This record gives sequence, C-alpha cells and structure tokens, in this order.
Amino acid sequence: MAKTTVKKTAKAVKTDLKDKKIEEIKTIAELDKKIAGCQQCLKDKFTGKDGKRHIVICGGTGCLSSDSQLIFENLKKLVAENHLEDKVTVNQVGCFGFCSQGPFVKIYPEDTLYHAVKPEDAKEIIESDIINNKIVERLLYEDPNTHKKITKQDDINFYKKQIRIALHGCGVINPEELDEAIGFDAFVALKKVLGMSQQEVIDLISASGLRGRGGAGFPAGRKWQFALDQKNDTKYIICNGDEGDPGAFMDRSILEGNPVSVIEGMMIAGYAIGAKQGYFYIRAEYPIACKRIQICLDEMNKCGLLGDNILGTGFSFHIGLRFGAGAFVCGEETALLNSIEGKRGMPRPKPPFPAISGLWGKPTVINNVETLANVPYIVRVGPKEYAKIGTEKSSGTKVFALGGKVKNVGLVEVPMGTTLRTLIFDIGGGIQNDKKFQAIQTGGPSGGCLTTDELDVPIDYDSLIAHGSMMGSGGAIVMDEDNCMVDVAKFYMQFICDESCGKCSQCRIGTKRLLEIMTRITDGKATLDDLEKLEELGETIKVGALCGLGQTAANPILSTLSKFHDVYIRHITDKKCDAGVCKKLVSYHIDPNKCRKCSLCARNCPTKAITGVVGKEAFVIDQKKCIKCGTCIASCHFGAIYKE
Repeated sequence: MAKTTVKKTAKAVKTDLKDKKIEEIKTIAELDKKIAGCQQCLKDKFTGKDGKRHIVICGGTGCLSSDSQLIFENLKKLVAENHLEDKVTVNQVGCFGFCSQGPFVKIYPEDTLYHAVKPEDAKEIIESDIINNKIVERLLYEDPNTHKKITKQDDINFYKKQIRIALHGCGVINPEELDEAIGFDAFVALKKVLGMSQQEVIDLISASGLRGRGGAGFPAGRKWQFALDQKNDTKYIICNGDEGDPGAFMDRSILEGNPVSVIEGMMIAGYAIGAKQGYFYIRAEYPIACKRIQICLDEMNKCGLLGDNILGTGFSFHIGLRFGAGAFVCGEETALLNSIEGKRGMPRPKPPFPAISGLWGKPTVINNVETLANVPYIVRVGPKEYAKIGTEKSSGTKVFALGGKVKNVGLVEVPMGTTLRTLIFDIGGGIQNDKKFQAIQTGGPSGGCLTTDELDVPIDYDSLIAHGSMMGSGGAIVMDEDNCMVDVAKFYMQFICDESCGKCSQCRIGTKRLLEIMTRITDGKATLDDLEKLEELGETIKVGALCGLGQTAANPILSTLSKFHDVYIRHITDKKCDAGVCKKLVSYHIDPNKCRKCSLCARNCPTKAITGVVGKEAFVIDQKKCIKCGTCIASCHFGAIYKE
C-alpha cells in the first residue's frame, strides 16, 4: 500500500530575495503601469531596441539532464571573460518542447535557434555568433526531408501545427523573473476579473467550454459553480500537479516554464468561488518546478500581488506549496485531499464531491495544472475566441507528452480535433528507423491503445472514449512492430498493482489476479480460458472499484485484447511472441552460414550455453542452458545470432 505524506515547501525550497529590489504594487493603476513597463522591456528585448543580444537556454528537466546547466554556466563565463556583460545577457527559460533535439540555445533579437548543443559548443557560439555575427551553421536544425538548415523555431515542422496556450511563455521567458511573466501577459486577466462579479467569471469560463485536462474532462465552469453555490466562509482552490502517468511530463514543463500563469489561474478560480486560500500539490520528484513556483510566490507576496487586500480591491488570496510523496493514486482528487490533510493517500467515497465537501470538509475546487494554465488566456481573449479552437464539445488545445518509438519526441500542444495521424506523422515525424506503426497508447495506465485503423480519429474526449481509449492527462506513447502489445498491457498492469492504495478489494485483489493471468500468458503457461477470465474480471473491477484508478485499471488489457486478439492467441496456443519481447517465449539461434567460428559469443555467454570449435565448426546454443539474456546477440559483430 502506498504511504503518502506532504511537507511544507518552505522547509525544503529556500528562496532568497533579500538582494533583489521588489517594487510594491498596491493599486490597479500601479499594476497597469507595471504591465506596460514590463511589456515594453520584453518587446525591446525581442526586437533588439535595447541594444543588447540575449541568449536563452532550455532549463527544463529534460535538457538539464543533458548538460544544459553546464552550457548555461559556460556561456555566462565566456560572456564575462570577453567583457560583454553590458551587451549580452544569458538566461534559462522553460521547455522548448522538441525534447529529442535538445538542449536548445536561442539568441535574440535574431531569433536564431541552435539545437543539440553541447557544453563545448558554448565557445563557438560566443566567438562566432555573438562577437562576429556569424551563425554557427552546424548547430542549426536540418529538415529531414529537404535537408535544409533552419534558423528560426517557427519554421520547423514540429512547431507549425501547434498552438501554445497552456504552454504560453514556456521556452520564451525566464520562469524565475516575475517581470518577464508580467511582460508576457501575466495579470492582465486577473485585473479584468477583479472588475467582474463572481458569477460573471464562472459564466465566462463555462461559455468557453473548458473541460478539465486532468483526464476526466469535467466542465471547469460547472465545478466552479458547485463550489460558488455552497454557503461557507472557508473554501479552497487546489492545483493538482501530482502527475504520475509513465512517460508524462506536461504539467511539470508548464510549472517549470511559466509558473505564474498557473498561479494566476488559481487566483482567478479563488476569486470566482470565494476562496481565500490555495494550495499547490506537486510531486516531490519535481524539485525544479517546486523551486520556481516558490520563487514566484515569494516575490508576489513581497510585491503585494498575493496576500490580503490585493491591489486594494478587497480580494485576499494566499497560496501554499505541498509536496506529494510520489503515489500515483494521489492524482485522484480525494486521495490528494487526504494527503494534504496528513492522512494516508487513499480515495474517499463520492458523493460528497470535493466542491461540496473537500479539504477539511470545506468546499474545494481541484483543477490540474494544464486546466488552470488555460484560464488566464480565456479571460484575456474571451470565451468565444477560445471556443473557436478545437471542436464543439472539446474546445481549446491539449498538451501531449509524445514519446515512445516516434522520431520527434517532445511536448506538443495541438487544437482539439487534430487527428492522431497529424500528431504522429506530421508533428512527430513518423516512426523511428521507418518501422511500421503498430499502436499509440493514450491516457497512460487508465487509457487504451489505438491502431492503424484509427489514425484519422480526431483527438477529443468523446472520440477517444468511443474507440476504446481516453484522453487522460496527456501521455501518448507510440509503439512500432517491435513492441509486444501483450507485454505493454502487462507493464501497465504491473504499474497499477504497484500503485494501488489497497483500500477496495476490487482493485487490491482484482488487479493482482489480472497481473497473474498476464504473466501466465507471457510465460507460455496460459490457456484460452484465461482470456475469458481477463474480460470478466476486467469488467468487474471497472464496475466495482472505488476510484478512477481501479475503475480504469483494466483498460490497457481490454483494449489490447480487443484489437490484438490474434497476438494473445499466438502467445497461448503457439507459445510464440512474434515481437521477441516475452523472454520465455523466445529462443536464440546461431545461423551456421553466418557464424565466423570466432567464439566471441561463447566467451560472453554467462551460462556457458554456447559451444563450438574455434575456426572449425559453427557454434550452437543449448536451449536448456540459455537464459535468454541477449548477451550473445550484443557480442556478435556479424549478425549471425537471431531470436524467434
């Protein structure tokens, strides 16, 4: 059973603003002046009117793991060594999205984008581009079809069909500089909202058609309305940042790239329902996001944009930051509430729903990161403009963490209604090594797989559910012909078993039984009767489980069983895994016509299962001794070893 606790971030994330000059903003008029000044500064930066060159480096977790911090430090050091401090700035920004091509370095005002930059490239960038105004051609992105070098981000195919709303500002502004966020539209929406009634704000959100981006797709305006209608002096807003789907990093990137947009969304929600307190609930595994959020919160508190009587309007709002301990089940809203209250992270029966009785029994609105990031944009442009994007029942955009066997791995934000074909083959660039597309898993452990027959299905809540999958929070894992779909379903079931809180027997016991059946299938020990058991047990768990984790636990199995039934049959009747993934259904062989009789495979075999005479006879593998570790294939330089 997963044990979850929370910590006050103030003890874990320390931010020091003592040396930073913080200008207080006490009135709407002062905010107007601040916005105008910051917007002009940012405009001058992008256009070069400030007379400086500005270098920005991706500071998202993905690129930081690929030495972008060292690139940042090298660039700053070189700027200082060349006495360019008055002419050149160096800053970190959020995720550029095109993760498989990072780390990225962009230079303003020319808007030159360099990809796959290494720490040692910093010197050439400074000497060539900054000092001599000569672009470093070898670091430019090359279009794989035309082989043309591209200097600007917007000209790369990966970005052309995207619309950045939730990712507004990511990869553009320094997330630790409040002034840059203000210059990039922050608090324009809040200022507008403070002149509206609570009901007008909720009506605006409802008219936009915004649905929760956490997975269920519940209308945000309706949830806010439930909370507003409750007569209670104490209400709460919670931002759910407990992103736990394997391969998902949408919320993390938003929080790392523009935390102020989410903070502003929380403030607007708080104003709308009459809440004075908000909480971020973020996975402790997201230290960079938590640090940047805390920096913004501290500065906003010091300048008066958070706290009591904000801008002299009478609106008071405070925000705290809480760490989750990494339990997937705490993404479920009532388990999250228990965790914040210091209890074990286990779901509560519903009703009552949190909007009626949530945190400490008070009306509580829980929205995920992406939902709240959409709110300021909707207020700024109006609900009609927002609703023009997407489909009639699924308006706006959706952010996906596109991963797996696709060429262009990264963070993608597309209009609702975009087809899977566009997502995978246009934006994603197709399948790695030009292999055959087999399926895409959307919705993570709660979702299902979609195949070639569904490539033209539009991405929206209702269409994906109709085809046996779901939107989920936005994970999208692409699989090719080398993936075993039975093994994929087994992987997700193992994940669910590990993450089940154990509160209800359907999930605690039922998922274990499902995993046992899946293990028998991948071990070649199952019977055809097991397929009926999978379906029956899966449907039973779906109906009887307490929360969404259990209710959707069987989805990957039921989905693959429906669409890849013949693969399951072959595993059971022929004891074969055609993808060569399920170890106990695979055997290794040496082709005597290709064997060079060198003994390299035999020398590396950990169980001495390979025998032969060097230089005289082809080597063979003793199937009884072979543990199917694959060492022989890796050690053979001549392609003589294969598996079937």
